[in-house]
Amino acid sequence: MTATERDQLLIEHMLECIGRIEKYAGGDRESFFASELIQDAVVRNLQTMAESSQRLSAGGKESRPEIDWRAISGFRNILVHDYLGLDLKLIWLVVEKELPAVRRALEALRDA
Repeated sequence: MTATERDQLLIEHMLECIGRIEKYAGGDRESFFASELIQDAVVRNLQTMAESSQRLSAGGKESRPEIDWRAISGFRNILVHDYLGLDLKLIWLVVEKELPAVRRALEALRDA
């Protein structure tokens, strides 16, 4: 598998994770905060998406400089290693404010 093929596979996987997050959270802040099941599903998919982002080639990342790849990686580390101290308000802000831009950039990267 070439780097480009691998990147395409990873991009599709990240987009699937974002799609699941959008489906689970449904843009409904109240439901997110009321349901541990939804919170767990969202956090797990954020972890998986961020993990996949770390495996993208340097060239793939460089082609989308508007994505803060380091921040995604750092966020992944928080989700994985600081799970007892997760800030649900911060997670919701990421879902609501950051993921739509990441989705658009990943779609552009996929379609390039």
